[in-house]
Amino acid sequence: MTVESTSGATASETAGKTVDAFHYGAFHVVQPHGQGHRSGSDAMLLAALVPDGAKGRLADLGAGCGAAGIAVASRVPGLSVTLVERSPEMAGFARQSIGLDVNRHLRSRLELVEADVELTGKARIAAGLQDTVFDHVIMNPPFNHPADRKTPDALKAEAHAMSIDMFDRWLRTANAIARPGGQLSLIARPQSVAEIIDACGNRFGGLHITMVHPHRQASATRLLLTGIKGSRARLEIRRPLFMHETGETRFTPLVADLNNGRTFIAR
Repeated sequence: MTVESTSGATASETAGKTVDAFHYGAFHVVQPHGQGHRSGSDAMLLAALVPDGAKGRLADLGAGCGAAGIAVASRVPGLSVTLVERSPEMAGFARQSIGLDVNRHLRSRLELVEADVELTGKARIAAGLQDTVFDHVIMNPPFNHPADRKTPDALKAEAHAMSIDMFDRWLRTANAIARPGGQLSLIARPQSVAEIIDACGNRFGGLHITMVHPHRQASATRLLLTGIKGSRARLEIRRPLFMHETGETRFTPLVADLNNGRTFIAR
């Protein structure tokens, strides 16, 4: 049996999981089937916030099965990527993704750290997240209020439901592990914009925010944010990104290119 991935490529399916092709087969990801969170446009848009010429090390916090981080590694050869995931089940899928034979050309630049993003101090360092070592930090944190969209799927609930002060906790870790001048990139719901800006505080400045709309007549359903550690530059609201033309189901040419690693969202 085959399933269709974000890029339109097909993927194989076995009991409990699928192996999905992204970026027109440039890399593949093992994902849970029938449970948990499955990666798609959110992960690819997050990956597209990292510029083509980036170099050094990148951390993907709350990486899940690894789609966003592996997408960056596939498109940006100058980066080594650390996938950070606390769920043993999802970390297992990420480990399988790294181990796929079709991803062997990326394997030397990928590593997995099983750790809770909200760890602090010595516990965080002991888990493998050292201070000031990453040039880029990306994140797709849980963004639903715990009372919203309740689901009996434990994996999905863990990936989608935020905790109290979650953005502050995640951005505290991002700030701790990022080098001075390092870039933060995240995707979240627009309703969380005030919390995110507040959590960036004196940690990340020069914030650029792009609202993502299903089409021109629809309200935004996602926000994309980048910031620079230690920057004192002012907040900038960028022009919106529309996923589809009104009345159409296919992605706009720009979004299709972002989804498939053909371009990135420049700061």
